[in-house]
Amino acid sequence: MAGVNRPLRCAIALVSAAASAGLIVPSASARAEADGSWVPLAPGVAYRELTVRTPHGDARVYAVRADLRQPGVRADLLFPGAVADRAPLTRLAGSRGAVAAVNGDFFDISEEQHPGVEATGAPSGPAVYRGRALKAAVPEAQRFGWRPPPGDDDRDVLGVGVDGVARTDRLELHGRVWTPDGSWPLGGLNQYALPVGSIGAFTADWGEVSRARAVCGTDESRAAPCTTDTWEVTVRHNRVVSVSPVPGSGPIPEDSTVLLGREAGARALAGLPVGTPVAVDYHLAPTRPVPLDFALGAYPVRRGGRPLPELDTTVVEPRSAVGLAGGGRVLTLLATDGREGTSTGLTVSELAQVIGDLGCPDGVYLDGGASSTLAARDPDTGELTVRNHLDHGQERRIPNGIGIFAG
Repeated sequence: MAGVNRPLRCAIALVSAAASAGLIVPSASARAEADGSWVPLAPGVAYRELTVRTPHGDARVYAVRADLRQPGVRADLLFPGAVADRAPLTRLAGSRGAVAAVNGDFFDISEEQHPGVEATGAPSGPAVYRGRALKAAVPEAQRFGWRPPPGDDDRDVLGVGVDGVARTDRLELHGRVWTPDGSWPLGGLNQYALPVGSIGAFTADWGEVSRARAVCGTDESRAAPCTTDTWEVTVRHNRVVSVSPVPGSGPIPEDSTVLLGREAGARALAGLPVGTPVAVDYHLAPTRPVPLDFALGAYPVRRGGRPLPELDTTVVEPRSAVGLAGGGRVLTLLATDGREGTSTGLTVSELAQVIGDLGCPDGVYLDGGASSTLAARDPDTGELTVRNHLDHGQERRIPNGIGIFAG
């Protein structure tokens, strides 16, 4: 095991023990690593492939382990530069020079229930980039993807704090709109769905996509009709510079904020003519005292060394996840096959078990299915390549992901 650092040797021992117990069995292609060696990608970063034996067949798992204690090794948010935009993971990771990456949050991929309304491609959960709040969470009924077990909600995230430690947390939007006649709470930030009766803020981080989707659905149903009781104002240098009865589209200048209201929120904004002084302030508040340097929506499936209760045990799909070990100093990114070739996917319950078998007491579930993608640099050529088998052999364009950087 020369060249493999101590945290990785510990993880290898855990994997070997799990294999002996029949939980994880190295596949034929990984049999050369049967003694426990991971393939180094960079100092502190290594890659491995495994086969997980399940009652419904063998599932192929692809994993990257990153030791954040190693000098130069860090994790960061990958996104295309706008909340409402998408790109393949290899493009997001390659353009930043990442050595490995995994896809991120669930996102607004289809609007079949709202004819004429453009799907935004924006993620469902909160997002933070370099300490800056990019977006807040949509109402739980409006998000795409699975329904979490009891105790989890739409504000859950995985991130890395300014202290360099990875952790799960919950980010809640705190914000207000201030006018000469009073103030109103801010109900959304750069999100594709606003709570009923609220006001949402959109900044240059949103991108160019239409904001019309934000007034569709309700707090109880994503499929509910779009409301026509809307009002939008653009604020620049703390004054209203334009108003509109309908949601707009196109880029938002860096010095401007668009406020979009629905129902009661619309009626509050309709009383603000051009020239009215308006101030907007907001932040995403974590539950822990250390601010997050980056974060994205992710849903806990394992905590304190145990899978969470009531995880699904029946639906088998390609999965993506991140495991946390070493007190948040070691991250394991993983993805599975499941729609191509002979490999089956995993249930969410099985995914939580695999995260634990890989030596991670805590873990979160990311978007799966055709979005499930893990990319890693080839140690010989330096090329960043997708390691799992993709649905129809094609990378899906995604709104965000987690990149691992070294050096």
